Amino acid sequence: MIRLLLVDDHPVVRDGLRGMFAGDERFEVLGEAGDGAEALAVARATDPDVVLMDLRMPGMDGVTAIKELRSQGVRARVLVLTTYDTDADVLPAIKAGATGYLLKDASRDELFRAVEAAHRGESVLSPAVAGRLMGNLRSPAREPLSQRELEVLALIARGHSNKEAAGRLFISEATVKTHLLHAYAKLGVRDRAAAVAVAFERGLLQS
Repeated sequence: MIRLLLVDDHPVVRDGLRGMFAGDERFEVLGEAGDGAEALAVARATDPDVVLMDLRMPGMDGVTAIKELRSQGVRARVLVLTTYDTDADVLPAIKAGATGYLLKDASRDELFRAVEAAHRGESVLSPAVAGRLMGNLRSPAREPLSQRELEVLALIARGHSNKEAAGRLFISEATVKTHLLHAYAKLGVRDRAAAVAVAFERGLLQS
């Protein structure tokens, strides 16, 4: 029997997961947690085999909790279960030590198989996440955007014109255009709308 800890800040999600696993004799739900800090405490107290971990939670987030579980020597495998599949979510979670990364649109059977695989120490990735990771491996290293380029993009994302952005940053409009052109090249896009979209997708900008 695989002993589970469910970590998600939405009680309805935890209830659904508990009901799902309770109906299968292969699993036992030892406990639940609504954030990362609570997950650490419950994990230490119950010693689960697998932790199903959401990422975006109030207080301590999932990635921080994964790092803390590892640093504190908790033996449980961590299977991320979330709705987010952007680079800004996937890569930090994998680097922190997650055994697998699954999206919440997975079927019951997919989730069960993923938990069993994670328990065996096997890497488990949803197809979308696997494709994203492969894309990162195949793509050449991207030059990071400068702080000023990010500032300009953030203003553009809020609907400001080049002139308005220049006024807010106390630089010339020509300099704003130059920063945008550099950002386009680094992001692999040709216009401001695409630049903003890609920046959000990569977690460079926050909504």
